[in-house]
Amino acid sequence: MRVHICAVGRLRAGPERALIDDYLTRFDRTGRALGLGPVSVHEVEDKKGGGMEAEAPLLMRAAPSGALLVAMDERGKMLSSPDFAAMLARWRDAGRQDVAFVIGGADGIAPGLRAEAEQAISFGPMVWPHMLVRVMLSEQLYRAASILAGAPYHRV
Repeated sequence: MRVHICAVGRLRAGPERALIDDYLTRFDRTGRALGLGPVSVHEVEDKKGGGMEAEAPLLMRAAPSGALLVAMDERGKMLSSPDFAAMLARWRDAGRQDVAFVIGGADGIAPGLRAEAEQAISFGPMVWPHMLVRVMLSEQLYRAASILAGAPYHRV
């Protein structure tokens, strides 16, 4: 199952980029044997400053046709890491070819796009900067692959 991170904004070189690259490389290595990956990052930018309503169609176009759409949103469901790993495995085992995690910009995700998502996931009730959500999602993808592989990275 291919994984896509569709996010608003361009991530420049720096600590966030280094963390994301590291975790996604680890995920690709660990997940490949499990039928997970590769990960593709699709960055979109609304150059006209139209906010989340203008970003929504850009994010939809970045997601592959037929992909299972997952909104990363503070109103979404909070999951434990093992539950997240199990969810990825269920989608893979159900034959889903692509899953697209959608991360909005500074204003979040437009309500219409949120309504189209099959799943909404939250990293807690706090609002996180959208660039940090990319880091946290990348780490959780690697952690999920490690859990499914039985590797010792995740400790309870």
